[in-house]
Amino acid sequence: MSFGPSPTPSPFSPASASPLPPRPLGTDAPPTCEVPHFAPVRVRGGRFPLRRLVRHRRRAVAAGLAVTAAALVAAGPRDTDRARGHPAAEPVRDRRAVQMVTAPVRIADGATVRLLRPGDRVDVIAAEETSAGGDARVVARGVRVTKVPEALDDADDSGALVVLTVPRSAAARLVGASATARLAVTLC
Repeated sequence: MSFGPSPTPSPFSPASASPLPPRPLGTDAPPTCEVPHFAPVRVRGGRFPLRRLVRHRRRAVAAGLAVTAAALVAAGPRDTDRARGHPAAEPVRDRRAVQMVTAPVRIADGATVRLLRPGDRVDVIAAEETSAGGDARVVARGVRVTKVPEALDDADDSGALVVLTVPRSAAARLVGASATARLAVTLC
């Protein structure tokens, strides 16, 4: 297609070049040629084909399960008024977070404290001695041991110290019970 006469020929194109008509579609591909014959490719590591087959089968099964789960979630029922996934009984914002505090507590039996390790869960029991006998009650249930400080050699009579992570309300009960009773722990 020409838009007018060219004022001067370009130094990069021949002056006598005439435009060729366009070729039909599909004729601009090069002619086919024959592929030379070559030896087959040998894969090394064929000593344990059964193990390799089992290992790849596990991967294939795992991938198939993941794709199936995704398809089931995508094809699930469509409710526009609620989000898909786990049903929300109540919004997360309505729940009040329990404030946890660390509380040092003196346990009456120092040998029992030496059995504890950080991360253990214990129940703290307050034992009050009265003239009619002993009365025991659980002050804190399932609290986590945070730290077990080194015991002093001369402090065997007064018990041993342990640091517990408890809810703020249980910390107040622990302090009150330690003032009036001897405290003991049991492992959960």
